[in-house]
Amino acid sequence: MADTYNAAELILAQSVRLKDKVALICSGGTLSYGELTSLVNRAANVFTALGIGRGSRVGLVLKDSPLYCAAFLGLIKAGAVAIPLNPRLPPGDYAFIFAAAGLALVAAEREHASMLAAAAETTGTRVLVSDGVGETLERLVASASETFSAAPTARDEPAFWLFSSGTTGRPKGVIHSHFSCADAGKLLREVIGADENTVVLGTSKLFFAYALDNAFLGPLNVGASTIVIENWPEPEQIVEQVALHKPNVVFSVPTFYRRLLGLGPGRLAPLRGVALFYSAGERLPDAIAAAWREALGKDIHSCYGMSESHTNALACFPGKQPLGATGVPLGGVQARLVDKNDREVDAGEPGIMWINHPSLALGYHNPEATAKVFRDGWFCTGDVFIRDAEGYYYHQGRADELLRIAGQWVKPVEVEEAVLADLRFREAACAVVPDRDGFDRLALFVVPVNPGEGKALAQARCDQSLPHHSRPKWIRELPELPRTMSGKIQRYKLRELLLAELARQA
Repeated sequence: MADTYNAAELILAQSVRLKDKVALICSGGTLSYGELTSLVNRAANVFTALGIGRGSRVGLVLKDSPLYCAAFLGLIKAGAVAIPLNPRLPPGDYAFIFAAAGLALVAAEREHASMLAAAAETTGTRVLVSDGVGETLERLVASASETFSAAPTARDEPAFWLFSSGTTGRPKGVIHSHFSCADAGKLLREVIGADENTVVLGTSKLFFAYALDNAFLGPLNVGASTIVIENWPEPEQIVEQVALHKPNVVFSVPTFYRRLLGLGPGRLAPLRGVALFYSAGERLPDAIAAAWREALGKDIHSCYGMSESHTNALACFPGKQPLGATGVPLGGVQARLVDKNDREVDAGEPGIMWINHPSLALGYHNPEATAKVFRDGWFCTGDVFIRDAEGYYYHQGRADELLRIAGQWVKPVEVEEAVLADLRFREAACAVVPDRDGFDRLALFVVPVNPGEGKALAQARCDQSLPHHSRPKWIRELPELPRTMSGKIQRYKLRELLLAELARQA
């Protein structure tokens, strides 16, 4: 059929030519492109035999492994819809997700089966464990045929869902098409020029959009090799993996780069051989960027994407990383910045970013939520940026965080960075909180290296580094900041924490 477009088949199309080349590097050894394709076909046969048909939705609560990779691509090749899920979600979220997605089946590690049982029983979802005794995904895959003809899916047919990390409430199911899936590796292709000689390492788990694209589907799409780490990695483990497998490119997040810096320059020596480091998930603080360059003599390059775009929308090119810049739009990506009245802003003025992206999602599972932010091929990111005269975009925070005080813009990110420039702080985050008269003000929450000294140190830093109108009204010390499972700061929880304190005082 002329309109057939199966993403899994397209991503693995070069496996004949690259049959003996390493696709996956994992704890058990390596898997070639030929071996991965056979495993994908086996998985596709297993799901088909279990009654998973075209359009059926299947959850994956599996460790990052060849089995996970095969299950994800096998479902898509069979015409079903793969939905990777975070095994560290609150139990109540699974019942919501199972029902919202209408899951026919969940493939899960045996250790997670009991956690998923209540949600599965409520929604009538079957749970297939990955290993152990009895009928398991591993056993079924091992005995299945290694030949499979791809389902004749269409370009705009759903291929996978991603559930957003829920920084402001319940997670939303983001629906991506076969075209979106097959467009994986946009940054690797267009920015890095990755090829068969590239080895990629990502520190985030594969159910996150950032890692799914840059550390799984993207590398396969360009014929590269990717390092798959089963468990949630620690800094020491990443250094060991870099020393052992010598990746060219590392994808991580600001908080993990900060943790790596905590090992000290000597322990980071193996990382000096990495050609490129990239960061996403939240704005990379200038202090971390400077400390990384001092320790390793390398820049951390920034990129920006989201669950709704699957692949990256903005990135800085190798050797072109202005301090604090998020990046420039990648090929086919249009970006515009508007004020709250939907009027485009000038260069140097903050505006909410809308993007038009080749691999933009079809929408959310909730039509009402879709209507709010998807419009005529454009998506409202909810993030505030400033664009400079050279076309670089600089992330300023979320739209509901930027505010004016005394007629002047106050940027929470500037307050945070004023504090984080002092290495006596582990973390810092601002939240917008109304005062008793209803005016929005900034609250600063800090996590110091030495407990008990955070408030005084932060106050001193703000007094020294910030104009009066930018200084926070409240400063609070916390043992840690609330974060989503993908590492994003949940500022609404910080806001709620202070509001509750102020209410008790009143």
